[in-house]
Amino acid sequence: MEAIRVFGRKAPTKEVAKSRLKLVLVQDRLNCSNTMMENLRRDILEVISRYMEFDVDDMDIQVTNARVSADGEGTPVLIANIPVRGMRKVQ
Repeated sequence: MEAIRVFGRKAPTKEVAKSRLKLVLVQDRLNCSNTMMENLRRDILEVISRYMEFDVDDMDIQVTNARVSADGEGTPVLIANIPVRGMRKVQ
């Protein structure tokens, strides 16, 4: 999917739908509402902004399943892809 973004083509509708369904299933499993995800995103950005300058438009924060066993059970994982422009001076 990253290769598609790099070359400027849109992801196929099927892949977008599949990705969204996975996100919904993980959020449901965690009992995590959209409001809670937005609050989490806001809080992460607030804390990181104290130490770093970053590009809000190109960032991606999501919860997904990481495969951990042969039986297909996954563990929810928070993934934050935040392009950092530079560090701030901390007093």
